[in-house]
Amino acid sequence: MKRSEFIARVAGGAFAVSTAGAVTDEGPFASTEVQIERAQQGSPHAGKVLAAIQPHADDIPIFAAGLVLKLIHEGYTGYLIRTTNDDHTGPGSVGEGVLANERDNLAVAKALGLKRSYDLYYRNHMLDGVAPLELRLRLIFLFRLLKVDTVVCYDPWAHYEENPDHYVTARAVEAACWMAGMAKDYPEHLDAGLSPHPVLEKYYFARGPQYVNRVVDTSGFIEQKITVNLLNAAQGPAGQSGAQLRRRLAQQGLRLALLGSDDETANREYTRQFVLDRDADIGKRYGLSYAEAYHYIGREPAKVEDYVRKNAVKL
Repeated sequence: MKRSEFIARVAGGAFAVSTAGAVTDEGPFASTEVQIERAQQGSPHAGKVLAAIQPHADDIPIFAAGLVLKLIHEGYTGYLIRTTNDDHTGPGSVGEGVLANERDNLAVAKALGLKRSYDLYYRNHMLDGVAPLELRLRLIFLFRLLKVDTVVCYDPWAHYEENPDHYVTARAVEAACWMAGMAKDYPEHLDAGLSPHPVLEKYYFARGPQYVNRVVDTSGFIEQKITVNLLNAAQGPAGQSGAQLRRRLAQQGLRLALLGSDDETANREYTRQFVLDRDADIGKRYGLSYAEAYHYIGREPAKVEDYVRKNAVKL
């Protein structure tokens, strides 16, 4: 079974479907509902800030570009944070690969509509050798500086993740989200003019099995998502893969109608059919053309204020 099929089955078979927009507070009991998040009209998120955080230049494009495009369309200001320099991927020498990935990463940020990209430049596949304190501190600084409300990143609780860059980044992000709101953690930030600022909303994705409680309808953004993945040419699974397959088949006297008659069509349709097939699989289970699955953590209910509003009486 393909990994994409397994994820879709986890998302589709283990939970009931609801169109509600928020996760209920279940206390120690995990919610068994999957919430369907659909595109909204206008700019309901104007004034909010998101950080799309990835260890490598191809992570957000593959797993979360649809969500990021949707949220930017709905009014968010966004930033891209990459924790490694991707030095073990890409064409040519190590140095050439670093430069190629850096250029791709900047192009991806622009295509996603993000305001700026921050690169932390740790060595690829070596984040588990970096002090967790250091990585967490750098993220806390950025969350406070940018006043981040929402993060999109790998799930720190996902199963069977073999890449240390993925799980180290995810765990640092989760810790930094709540520590960024504490005034006694790194008070020198406050002296520099920053303020405590907790990150209260998280969309976590995973390559393998994970707890899924939010499915985001990305049908209206799939063409843009394909474009974003094609920009990630140095290491992404899209790039020139369709054109290369088309030429290889031609040398064998074969052709695939899917790949069309030119390289641009071949690359786009290869990406749609083989790179983003997971999006189609997840969407199909919820009656959508394309979708992305997430472990969503939202703001906690304002229990005290809600209770006061409903029950307080004048003296």
